Amino acid sequence: MCGILAIIGKGKDEQLVKQLSKRMSHRGPDESDIHITQNGHILSHERLSIIDLHSGKQPIQGCDSAWMVHNGEIYNHQDLRDTILKDHIFRSKSDSEVIVHLYEKYKYDFLHLLDGDFAFVVVDGDDFIAGRDPLGVKPLYYGMDERGRTYFASEMKPIADQCKTFSTFPPGHYYTQETGFVKYYKPEYEDYTTATNDLNLDQIRESLTEATRKRLMSDVPIGVLLSGGLDSSLTSSIASRLLKEKGKELHSFSIGLDSNAPDAIAARKVATFLGTKHHEIHFTISQGIEILDKLIWHLETYDVTSVRASTPMYFLSKAITDLGIKVVLSGEGADEIFGGYLYFRNAPSTEDFQKETIERVQKLFTADLLRADKSTMAHGLEARVPFLDKAFLDVAMTIKGLEKQPKTYDGKEKYILRKAFDTPDNPYLPDEVLWRQKEQFSDGVGYNWIDQLIEYCASKVTDSQLENASVEFPYNSPTTKEAYYYRTIFHKYYPQISAAQTVRKWIPKWQENQDPSGRANEAHVKADTEIAKTTIIA
Repeated sequence: MCGILAIIGKGKDEQLVKQLSKRMSHRGPDESDIHITQNGHILSHERLSIIDLHSGKQPIQGCDSAWMVHNGEIYNHQDLRDTILKDHIFRSKSDSEVIVHLYEKYKYDFLHLLDGDFAFVVVDGDDFIAGRDPLGVKPLYYGMDERGRTYFASEMKPIADQCKTFSTFPPGHYYTQETGFVKYYKPEYEDYTTATNDLNLDQIRESLTEATRKRLMSDVPIGVLLSGGLDSSLTSSIASRLLKEKGKELHSFSIGLDSNAPDAIAARKVATFLGTKHHEIHFTISQGIEILDKLIWHLETYDVTSVRASTPMYFLSKAITDLGIKVVLSGEGADEIFGGYLYFRNAPSTEDFQKETIERVQKLFTADLLRADKSTMAHGLEARVPFLDKAFLDVAMTIKGLEKQPKTYDGKEKYILRKAFDTPDNPYLPDEVLWRQKEQFSDGVGYNWIDQLIEYCASKVTDSQLENASVEFPYNSPTTKEAYYYRTIFHKYYPQISAAQTVRKWIPKWQENQDPSGRANEAHVKADTEIAKTTIIA
């Protein structure tokens, strides 16, 4: 995991490029380097050392004139070295190096061979190719300046004030001057009518286990983000089992406003059950509010739900890196794949349900993946997401839509995922966690977090300011005081219209209350009422 910056075109000052690259030095605190090709193109790299700590420095040269920079992990790099690249001479043991060799062997037609999460640029003379992983786990932006130079960067920060226009690089694509953007990732599941496979619980369990196994590849210690919800708990359980096979201990991390937060309670149960080395982090509402400005600078978004959820993740990431952990597993993607958000219960039809799961997976790079990457990388921490493994998606996304719908199982969301890991003879999780109702991360750290955040933002924005929001921010105009407040911070750092256009607001479908909090859904309200009744009776 790193920060990359590439400028295709001559005449850019080397010292300026170094300064631009340093704007994202938080992504790669271990070392920094720059290479200027014979044709004047520039590659810069901020490195977080995960694989091949000593000789994996970037930019990396291929066998001849090609150079590259890469952010991410290639999980099948050893297989590629041992098979189709066995005739190539490698300069390092870095997983990244296979990319430049694949380019040398196959020109542009090689991204489908990569199994991993990545953003890269390869330059060879005046020829170049940039590519991004299938789902957009790793961020990438591109732009063009007044002199026609093309820029690629892991974050907007290095390029926003250099380019006349810039945008988000689309996931699952590569770009060359010769071809323009080419979509290389074309999974069968993107057509909702292909979701015809019968339910196979063993296949779900085995493919997710293998996806997790891949993501334990590291030359440094690995931890897990454990919220106590189903997704992070399953990831933690699988990782714990796999590491125990190697005699290794797993570190788990949770966060809440206090020890009584819903997620903190559930996470402790899971950690005790699994026997992980558990670390519980707390933050205060005032601390969360205090870092909003810096947080939005890191996130490069004004999306309400992203800001809400990124705040606890930002504090948690800081605590993890302070303990010397560089890599964590996280549970992003499961809710989109299996229709786990509470609003999915209200889908008018199976076809609508299936289409929404596909769209949510395709748009993950604008929300949860952006949050997961930038709130962790603000502190040089890499987050890996097993649920978005290509092979696992091929299994999970092609299951019949009716098998995923909550209404098929009396309203229980993600039933088939839970059932796949419901193995009483060798349980993965305690029953009360395995069957716990969905709790969105920004809610689970403590309900007061969002409530008081909304109240604080309201105190900072007047009624007249909100009334004129469409005049001040004509694109994607904020409609609440909370959204307006975040937008003003974002605009301070990223005033360009191109910057505003990179952000997509997420609004849940099929429910009257449009607040993105899971607690806005009627199903959550009913569950809270039932819990309250039970408590009173008890």
